[in-house]
Amino acid sequence: PPRLPWSFVSMRFRPCIDIHAGQVKQIVGGTLKDDSESLVTNFEAAQPSSYFAARYAEDGLTGGHVIMLGSSPENREAAMSALRAYPGGLQVGGGIKIDNAMEFLDAGASHVIVTSHVFHDGAVDYARLQALVAAVGRARLVLDLSCRRVPGEGSPTYKVVTDRWQNWTDLEVCAATLADLASHCDEFLVHGVDVEGLQSGIEEPLVEILASSPIPVTYAGGVRSFEDLELVNRLGMGRVDATIGSALDLFGGALPYTEVIVWHQQQQQQQQKQE
Repeated sequence: PPRLPWSFVSMRFRPCIDIHAGQVKQIVGGTLKDDSESLVTNFEAAQPSSYFAARYAEDGLTGGHVIMLGSSPENREAAMSALRAYPGGLQVGGGIKIDNAMEFLDAGASHVIVTSHVFHDGAVDYARLQALVAAVGRARLVLDLSCRRVPGEGSPTYKVVTDRWQNWTDLEVCAATLADLASHCDEFLVHGVDVEGLQSGIEEPLVEILASSPIPVTYAGGVRSFEDLELVNRLGMGRVDATIGSALDLFGGALPYTEVIVWHQQQQQQQQKQE
C-alpha cells in the first residue's frame, strides 16, 4: 500500500525477535559483550523464532525487527526461519554488512538494519554508507542509532554505541544528525541502551529528540506499561513508534501482548478518523 505522508502517521507498536545462541531471548542490553559469561538474560523462549514471526503476521503487525545478537550460524538460521514465516513483514539486523545484506533481503526481510558497518573510528563512514545504499536501496535500509546517555550534568545528550553496544562513537543523536542521515535510509531504530531490558521506564529526553526525525523511527528500551506507551506517544508527538521486549507476557513479562495489540489497533483507528 502507498505510504502516507509521514506527518499523518500515528504511533505504532513494533514487535521484536531477539536471537542469541539460536534461541529467542530477552537480555539486558548493557551486558552484551564478547564473553557470554557477563550476559544477563531475562527470558529464553521454548518456541522457535518462526513461532513469534507467524504470530506477528497473524496479528497484522508490520515493521518489526529480528536482531541477531552475535554472528553464529545458529543465529543466522533462526533469523532466516523467522523471515520465511513472515516474508516481507520483518526487518533484520545484527552483523549486517554490504556482502551479506542482499542474502537476508532475498530471504524475505523487508529491510536490513545496520549500525557498526557504517561507523569507522567513531564516526559515520559516508563512503561505506553510500555503497550500502547503492547495493540495497535506501528504501530497504534502516540505520540503528542505538545510544547511551553521556555521563555528566546538564541537559541529557546521547551518543551512538556500536559493536554490541560496547564502543562509544562521536555521533550525537540529535535533530541535526537525524536530518542528515534521513536522506540515506528509510527508517531509524534506536535502543536506549542504558535502560534496555531493565523494565525501569523509558529514556524520556531521547524520545523527545526522536520526535524531530523526518522519517519513521522506532524507540526501544524500558517500556513496561501502557502508561509508558502513552508517554512515548505524547513525548514523541505520535511520530515515534515503540518496541516492547522483556515486559511483554510473550517474553515472560506482565504486560499482556493481546492488550497491546488492541491498543495498537486503537491508535490506527483514531488516525483513520482524523484523515
